This record gives sequence, C-alpha cells and structure tokens, in this order.
Amino acid sequence: MRNPFRDDIRDPAVQRRLVLGQDKRLLDEARIVAEKTPKALLVGGFVRDALLGLQSKDADLEVYGISAEDLEQTLERLFSGRVVAVGRAFGVFKVRMEGGLGLDVAIPRRESKSGKGHRGFVVTGDPDMSAEEAARRRDFTVNAIAADPITGEITDPFDGIADLDIGILRVTDPKTFQDDPLRVYRAAQFAARFEFTVEPETFELMSEMVGRGDLEELSKERVTEEIKKLLLLAETPSIGFGLLRDLGVISRDYPELQALIGLEQDAEWHPEGDVWTHTMSVLDSAAAIVRQSSFSEDETLRVMLGALCHDLGKAGTTAPVSGRVRSLGHEEAGVDTARSLCGRWTFPKEAVDAAVAIAKEHLAPMQLWRAKQKGELDEKSYLNAVRRVLKRITPLSWRVYLAAVEADWRGRGTEDASREMFPPGEAFINAAKTVESAGNVAEPLLHGRDLAKLGIKPGPEMGEWIRRVEEARDRGEIETREEASGFVREALRR
Repeated sequence: MRNPFRDDIRDPAVQRRLVLGQDKRLLDEARIVAEKTPKALLVGGFVRDALLGLQSKDADLEVYGISAEDLEQTLERLFSGRVVAVGRAFGVFKVRMEGGLGLDVAIPRRESKSGKGHRGFVVTGDPDMSAEEAARRRDFTVNAIAADPITGEITDPFDGIADLDIGILRVTDPKTFQDDPLRVYRAAQFAARFEFTVEPETFELMSEMVGRGDLEELSKERVTEEIKKLLLLAETPSIGFGLLRDLGVISRDYPELQALIGLEQDAEWHPEGDVWTHTMSVLDSAAAIVRQSSFSEDETLRVMLGALCHDLGKAGTTAPVSGRVRSLGHEEAGVDTARSLCGRWTFPKEAVDAAVAIAKEHLAPMQLWRAKQKGELDEKSYLNAVRRVLKRITPLSWRVYLAAVEADWRGRGTEDASREMFPPGEAFINAAKTVESAGNVAEPLLHGRDLAKLGIKPGPEMGEWIRRVEEARDRGEIETREEASGFVREALRR
C-alpha cells in the first residue's frame, strides 16, 4: 500500500497536514479535551492511518497530568450524557459520537504480567508517565507515534515514521511485546492491511513466542477479532495468512489449513500451484470482489470465510485418477472440515453456515454452465437446476454465494480466470433472478391446507406428500401449484 505522500512523510509540514486532514468531527472533540487538560495526544491507529493517507472512524486520545477521577469529571462537563466509563479504575473513557465515530480518552497506564491469558495483567493508570514511556508499551513502532490534536505536531520516540516510510513492522520494546501473545495475530493483520514486511528481529521474536506455546493462552474470542480484521480490512489477506504460516502458527493451530500446503492440483485447471496457493489467491480475489460490491460487514465476512474454506475437502480426497490429479467429492468432504476450522474461532453461526454452504456448493455454477454449453441442459432444466442450488444454500444470499464462487474462478492461474467476464456467473445471475421473481425457493409448492382440499387427512401422510411433490419438482416434472395438485390427484387415482 503506497501512501501518495510517502516520499515526504518525514517532512514535519506534511505530517501536520496529514494529521489535521483527518475527520474534522474527531479532531474537534479531541481539541476540546486538549484545551481543558494539561496535555493530550492522539495516539495509535488514528495517527498511523493519517500518515498513510487513510481516514479513521475512531481515535484514541491519551491525557497526561490529570487523575482518572478528574478526567472523568472534565469529560462529563464537556460531553454531558455522552461519556461511558470503559475502565474507570484505570482511567479509560469513551465519548459517544454519531455517524459511527468514536473517541476513546484515557490517562497513560502501566501493564504488568501477573498470570496467563489476557486477564493476567495488573493495569494501573499513571497520569505522571511521560509520552515516551507510554508509547513504549505499544506493540509496533508504527503504532507508537503520537500527535498534538491542535497543532498536528508529531511525537515519534521510536522512529515509527521511518518504519512507516519503508513499510516495516518492528516491535517497540521486545520485553513488553511478549506480554501479550495476541500481538502475533495483530502483526498478521497489520502486515496484510498495509502490505508491510516484518523486520527480521521482530520475526524471530514472534517465532520464539509461537514455538514455546505462548499463543495457547489466547482466548478464541480475542483471536477471532484479529482474524476478522484480517479477512475484512485487508486488500491482500494472503499476506497475513502467509505470515502466520511462516511463523508456524498454521502448522501448530490450524491443521485444516496446514493440510493444503504442498497438496498437488491438476496443472491444467490450477497452474498456480498447490491448494494453499490457490486458496490464498481466492482470498485475495474475494477481497477485491467485495470491495466492488455493496455488501454489509456480515455479508463480506460470509464471502471471505467461504473463500477460505471452499477447498478444505481436497485434503481428504485428492488422488491420481487416470494419470491426472483429481479431488473427487471434495465439496461434500469439505463440510465437516469447514466446520472444524471455523470451530477454532467464534464467528456467528450464520457466517459459519455460509462458509459450509459455499464449500459444499462452490462448483455448482460452473458445472451447470458447462452442462448448458454442451447441450445437456436446456433453458428450462437449467433454471430448475439453479433453483435447486438456491434451495440448498438457503438462507444464504445467492449474491454472497456467487461472490465466493467467482473468487474461486478468478483464483486460478488460467487465462480465462483473468478475463473481465465471468460467464458461469452471468448465466447463474440471470437464472437466479428469474427463479427469485417466482417466489421463495424454500417454499414448497403445496402446504397442508392444499393437501386437505385434495382429501388428505392431517398427520404424517401430509408430510410424505409434500416430500413427494418436492422431489417431482426437483426432477423437473412439475413447476406450478396447479401442476402439483394435478400430480397428487393422479397419484391418488392409482
């Protein structure tokens, strides 16, 4: 990720312009606090993003020379009714804002390791701490840069701007960095989001942490949050997963993904390499597709998880067949493996179900398109086949589903994968819209009240008739309610 101002990023005038060019509403709120307190600095991601030419939706303001109690009283006077005490005991407060913005205000705090896990810390606020000492507890130098909210003047005690300039992740302090193993995952999502490389000594330090099992103390919830950022915020999530692989996190904690590394594919269909390489390419393609779409955050997560999980079934099904590498039945085989991988995180059930549905059905649009091209399906039978796919993936949106399918198509190294058009997808879209206009695909043609009119009494028999009607519908023998009623009448006369 190149910052258009990268060549001048060490120029104080450019730094001030970038910081003061951030969201005016956030800056105005931060200035109000700065004017009523001894000293206040914007810190962390707000400043980093500003120097990268990115806009932030939230900001962290660190306030010095004032106690937690006095800070809370000051904030209440300035922002009556909008202050939430996130951590009153050590001076952390949130100022609620409209438009999805947020301002976190805190006094500097000391953290000392007292046990395992993310709760194994003793945290104390220290208003007398210097800005440099406060910055030392931050994970990477690029996150240890501070700025005056009024003047935009930068404070950079650990040369984070130099690391931003060359795109490097470097630990601020090797000793304090190891206190929280989650920082290994943070490195992965930062590397992917900003396309940074990791400084060698930082890489060695994180490798040691992984090797001695430090990450075992992390909760699923905390890990999930970092994986979510990696999937949702990075334009090239493969960089993050590649770093986790190189650090040994994949081999240690994610056997479902480790099994893809070195797993051979048919060179004609997948000249890009093994299944891991393909999956990473699909992830990056999915990230590009969702950025061109109007998906919500939940929908984007479903696309990205589906892209990550779509070929997990190949690990148990890949074998030579007639001189070629095949993975017959990997779609169905991927169901349990996708659930296993997703079970290592705490994503919502809807997202996991979507990933499973995508793994199971990701080849259907291509298979149906080829069958139609060969004349094996006419327009009517193709529509019915698409309807059956939509029925199987319900309640997953076919638009979300198709985004993951297209990512799979574009994640191959073949010539047709790089073309602008995606013929199987276009055909599927047209059919899906036609099917969708006819009603809910999950709705059976006949209900109990319809069968009662045909003389069928309530009970298990009704359920059996509904099943038989839907099977006939799936075979293409009937399409409408009238035809379904006729099907039942004819069957009853036999």
